Amino acid sequence: MQQPKSEFLRVLTARGYVHQCTDMDGLDRLASDGTLIAYEGFDCTAPSLHVGNLVGIMVLRHLQRAGYRPIVLMGGGTTKVGDPSGKEESRQILSEAEIAANMAGIKQVFARFLEFGDGPTDALMVNNADWLDPLEYIPFLREFGPHFSVNRMLAMDSVKLRLDRQQPLSFLEFNYMVLQAYDFLELARRYDCVLQIGGSDQWGNIVNGVELGRRVDNRTLYGLTSPLLTTSSGTKMGKTADGAVWLNERMLSAYDYWQFWRNADDADVGRFLRLFTELPLDEIERLERLQGDEINETKKILANEVTSLCHGPEASQMAAETARNTFEGSGVSENLQGIDVPRAELNEGVAAFELLHRAGLCSSRGEARRLIKGGGGRVNDIVIGDEAQLITLDHLGAEGLIKLSAGKKRHARVKPT
Repeated sequence: MQQPKSEFLRVLTARGYVHQCTDMDGLDRLASDGTLIAYEGFDCTAPSLHVGNLVGIMVLRHLQRAGYRPIVLMGGGTTKVGDPSGKEESRQILSEAEIAANMAGIKQVFARFLEFGDGPTDALMVNNADWLDPLEYIPFLREFGPHFSVNRMLAMDSVKLRLDRQQPLSFLEFNYMVLQAYDFLELARRYDCVLQIGGSDQWGNIVNGVELGRRVDNRTLYGLTSPLLTTSSGTKMGKTADGAVWLNERMLSAYDYWQFWRNADDADVGRFLRLFTELPLDEIERLERLQGDEINETKKILANEVTSLCHGPEASQMAAETARNTFEGSGVSENLQGIDVPRAELNEGVAAFELLHRAGLCSSRGEARRLIKGGGGRVNDIVIGDEAQLITLDHLGAEGLIKLSAGKKRHARVKPT
């Protein structure tokens, strides 16, 4: 692919955001002319987005920085249906109240990444329930149904995956791709939106929207997808043994978010710096050439930059300081995630396995017992020799806290109250 002429597409290409495009030359010409409105949709299936959504968020951010207008489409309507793309089973049906609560949490995430307002490049946030909820189903099918081939829909990955594995695909979910295509048409009509952005698993849905715009309104629309990321070890981006890496601080602390990036595999650091920070590319090239102990300093830069974007510079600095005290110092920070335990209870003593579980370092007491038996449980950096060992006020450090550890990378503090 030849070098794009527009600065926006040059940046996306150089940083690794581009997977497929319906018409790269046409989109490049449009972007070079200085007018571009683009959107990405986000269904409201949880109270926060997670790291797996971060590529799309960063593409919208780069779009705005290039002088164009991003639209964040909240899936208040499509969440009621459920996107089958990449899913092996149907999503749980959520109530109107649950969808509204999830939408409120997701909106908080975007406030950090985009500038919203009424200006020509200010971001818009809209809800597809505004046009999907009032639809009269039979008139809708009569007008738009003829533009979709069931043969082609059955061949799409989102449908084919379920059918090949003989897993159920409800008729409700089967409608999703029609509704997403209609979203694109509505946004084109209402806001002159010409570009839909999404992950590579959305390619079929996006192409449907591009074609619907051409067939119904004779509009020229474009689709651009980014690669679905996995780590160098093959793990899906945004998933860990402890669950999703959420972007909302109410669901995951800034410290744990910082720590996720600090623990990135060496092989992923350069790619993550390109995708999830705004450091200049020449600086990233310098950083990814570093070897040995210096790569750890690069990981701290990655963690600082990504956390600063998501949670703000102050939270990022505090997370870095907490990590320094916890991992490089001899003490434990008040800012470290942990639990408060009544002083009277600690005076009597709490079994080590019980405290590890209550501190969130183990999902169950049985897991805590196994951790200790395997030598992975520590109190104040000293290996716990017996699962029934009592943790008491005698374990308080100079800071008036007790440090618990599960392995070398996961820590929590215990504070007497």
